[in-house]
Order: sequence, then structure tokens, then C-alpha cells
Amino acid sequence: MLFNGLPRISRWMHAVAGRVPSQCSVCHAWPSQRICNACVARFAQPTARCQRCALHVPSGVAVCGACLRKPPSFDACLAAVDYAFPWADVLADFKFRADPGLARTLSVVLRSTPWVEPAIEAADRLLPVPLSTDRLRARGFNQSALLAHHLAAHKADPHTLLRLHATEAQSSLPRAQRLRNLHGAFAVEPARAAALRGQHVLLLDDVMTTGATAHAATQALREAGVAQVTVVVLARTAVDGTG
Repeated sequence: MLFNGLPRISRWMHAVAGRVPSQCSVCHAWPSQRICNACVARFAQPTARCQRCALHVPSGVAVCGACLRKPPSFDACLAAVDYAFPWADVLADFKFRADPGLARTLSVVLRSTPWVEPAIEAADRLLPVPLSTDRLRARGFNQSALLAHHLAAHKADPHTLLRLHATEAQSSLPRAQRLRNLHGAFAVEPARAAALRGQHVLLLDDVMTTGATAHAATQALREAGVAQVTVVVLARTAVDGTG
């Protein structure tokens, strides 16, 4: 049985993994946290990012040129780190190698990112980007739901935003094709839609590449009357913009 996108056995393994001595996933120090403080300090330095799409911008620049020309559908985007070494490997362990115990450490990295804490406080609820039923069953947990639970369990809501159908693997596709694949992929649970009207929602995902997933999910939330959508991701890839 699934609890908030996580089966009972995976929840138990996840809880245990966060409490036993471990080896740093990056430098392999032992004993250590899942990612040691030295590696976090080295590889998660704050950097200037566009307020709308979280791409790198020069210091003092608030919004990149692409977002000035064509603003994304969501209101703001915050990212903790680049989707590069070592975070790409860490996220692969987290998602694809059945290591949900990393969620606790990754949520600390995310919460420590400038402006994420105020964004959590300002939001009415945290909505993790949902997985399709087939992918959730195969993986055993929704990585975004785990992050949301650790960030703010009292605001985490894994049941309101729904994924209606699976999409083909997106990683090698251009943004236009991603948008076509994701059209109609998300919806709001009808019984919960009224509660969203006028709210400020934090949409949480592990990785943003072109922004297509965040755009499609935001469209579903806008249709339900959500007033403001702030996207928060752990890792952001280096692309040419969300437009």
C-alpha cells in the first residue's frame, strides 16, 4: 500500500537510512552523513540565478533576457545546485538506484538555498510533481514527495496534483517535443480544486531542464485558480532558457 507516494517498506527503509552511520556519497568519507558538510560547502555554493527560471545570470541581474522576452508561466523559480558533478550522480542514486535515504540530506541542501526558506513560509502548500502510476510502482517512491515531506511535512500535499498519463523518456528531447508530450499530463484532483483557488503554491521537483514539466503542471494549477506558483528544484541544468 502506498502512503503519500511511498510504500510502507520503503518508508521504513528511508527512516532507517537517515539514522545509521553512512559513507559520503561524494568523497566516500566514513563514517559520515550521506553527503558530508565539506562536500556540501564545496559543491553547493550559492550563485546568482534568474528569479524566473533559475539559470545563471551575472551578479546584480534579476531576470535573464529569455524570461524578459517570454516570461514562463510560473511566477518564480529557485534552484539549489547545478545538475552537474556531483549532484547528477547523487540524484541518480536517489532515484534510480533505490536510495530514498538521501532525501533527508538533499532536503537540507535545498532548504539552505537562499530564498527557499522564505518561499516555503509564504506558500500555502507544497505540491510535489507527481509520477505516473507505472513509474511510481516501478520506483517504489516519488522522490519529489520525499523532498516535500522533509522540507515542510505540515504543508506537503502529494494528493492534489495528479499525473494523468505517463510520458516517454524526456531527457533527450527538445523543449517543444517535451511540451507536446506533457500536454494534458497533469490535472488537479476535482474534490480538492476549490481549496486551491487564490492560493500561493510551491511546486517541487528534483530536476529542471527546459522547464516543460513545470510549465505543464503550472497550467493545471492555473486552471484550478491558483494565484501564484513558485517552482523549487534541487538541481537546474544549464540550458538556454525556458522559452
